[in-house]
Amino acid sequence: MKITRQEVEHVAHLARLHLEGEELDLMTEQLDMILSYVAKLEELDTEGVEPTTHAFSITNAFREDVVEPSLDQEKALANGPEHNEDSFVVPRVI
Repeated sequence: MKITRQEVEHVAHLARLHLEGEELDLMTEQLDMILSYVAKLEELDTEGVEPTTHAFSITNAFREDVVEPSLDQEKALANGPEHNEDSFVVPRVI
């Protein structure tokens, strides 16, 4: 067993979780299974395997900055539910 019931109780206490009886037994069993799996992964030979940050090789999809005409104010304001002459009208927040 990788983790004891007392350790699970301690971690639950630190996390402010109130676990009792059956819940504590179930959590102990589940955490033990997780830790056993991690221990099994540690058996793998990773010599020569480069560390990766992503599963797939990706590159940034940046585009060149191109100056284009802006959306005119009338069209922009047409998308809002309410507007006055030059801006959107929103509820006052204090």
